Amino acid sequence: MKARTRGSQQKKGGVPLLRCLVLLLAAALPMTGCGEKTAPNPAQVKRPIISGVSVAKVAPAVVDEFYDAVGTVRAAKTSVVAGRMMGVVTSLAVKEGDAVEKGQLLLTIDDRDVVQKVRAAEAGHQEAVKALESGRQNRELVDITYRRYKKMYEEKAISRQEMDQFETQKMVAGLEYERGQEMVKRAAAGLAEANIYLGFTRVTSPVRGVITEKKIEVGNMAVPGMPLLVVESAAGFHAEVTVDESFSGSLKIGTPVSVSIDALNRQMAGKVKEILPSVDPLSRSLTAKVSVGGPGLRTGLYARVRIPKGKKELLLVPRSAIIEKGQLIGVYTVDDQGIVTYRLVRTGREYDGRLEILSGLKTNERIIVDGLEKAMDGGIMEKGK
Repeated sequence: MKARTRGSQQKKGGVPLLRCLVLLLAAALPMTGCGEKTAPNPAQVKRPIISGVSVAKVAPAVVDEFYDAVGTVRAAKTSVVAGRMMGVVTSLAVKEGDAVEKGQLLLTIDDRDVVQKVRAAEAGHQEAVKALESGRQNRELVDITYRRYKKMYEEKAISRQEMDQFETQKMVAGLEYERGQEMVKRAAAGLAEANIYLGFTRVTSPVRGVITEKKIEVGNMAVPGMPLLVVESAAGFHAEVTVDESFSGSLKIGTPVSVSIDALNRQMAGKVKEILPSVDPLSRSLTAKVSVGGPGLRTGLYARVRIPKGKKELLLVPRSAIIEKGQLIGVYTVDDQGIVTYRLVRTGREYDGRLEILSGLKTNERIIVDGLEKAMDGGIMEKGK
């Protein structure tokens, strides 16, 4: 009886143990199956097919290297118009921004005192001319009389003393005529001087150009040497640019450069026409003047000058291949399997519609250069492309 009791107890204890083992195996099997289902299979990835685009390899190119300088457009010739006599400004015929011709009247100064001096000089000149004419007539009369008396003296009709008297009269008449000539010259010089001063009351433009600054108004007192107006010549302009002193050795007069005027949205050709010899000790730079020309130029415009330095090799891609997404700049690359990827790049200067790639691309990598609106990140090129 005791033996059966122990056996029945062993059977009762073995059943729970077996059940635990079965439950553990059942729990492990589903876990193994889930692990197999989550493993990715690249061959099963669905990628959109891209067609209608052009692909090109990135290759190095040799380009001209430039030094970019900035500066300001200035007139080739600037004239400061100053007064040459004291007086009140009675009229002002121009304003800032007006175009003027050479010799055009700009302003007038009170000329009443000068007009009186001119009139007095004219009267003095007329009196001198009349006196000279009277002296000329008197000299001619004395010459005629002298010749007649000389003939009489040769015929022994008059004495030597009488002949000496007529010779003295002839000499005096000649001296008076010469004195009259000098008086006319002095009167003419006085009249010319008075007219010059009268001309000083009419201030005219020394060059053809534009009025850029007005320093006086009607009613103000003009003083000799005081600037009245500033006229910039329209004959030509130049751009004054600042160049680093390290570049001074390769910069030569006559060097052709490219000049960009942002305000006019124009790019033009120019030449270095002058290099100032002094170097700024603070900025370690010097000033060069580049000749420019064309309509719309005026003093003060911002100018960017590109000066050639030599040749260098760069990675260039067409400007149209660059895709900007917000603050990101990149290109669509194509790998050996034809998969398209948007890759970020860092760009540099632009050369004739092509951008320098500083980082992000390597030589012989393929990029999409046309049909970018059909490209997408993660797509795959149509077979045969």
